[in-house]
Amino acid sequence: MTDVVDSGELLRRIQRARACAREELRAWRARSGELERADPDAAREARVRSLAYEAVLRALDEIVTPGRAGVRR
Repeated sequence: MTDVVDSGELLRRIQRARACAREELRAWRARSGELERADPDAAREARVRSLAYEAVLRALDEIVTPGRAGVRR
């Protein structure tokens, strides 16, 4: 990783990462709900993965909009 990027490109990359994390969060939450009765172990794994993507999304949100998350709560 020797690429030098300007602040605009860095922001675009963070925004793409946020969009990706948001989609993965939705997908894993949906999967958790689908697997709840059929396979409780897989449902638990899906919940853990959704929590991980939720944490990533919060961190990226804080980078883009500092302090905003604290105001909502």
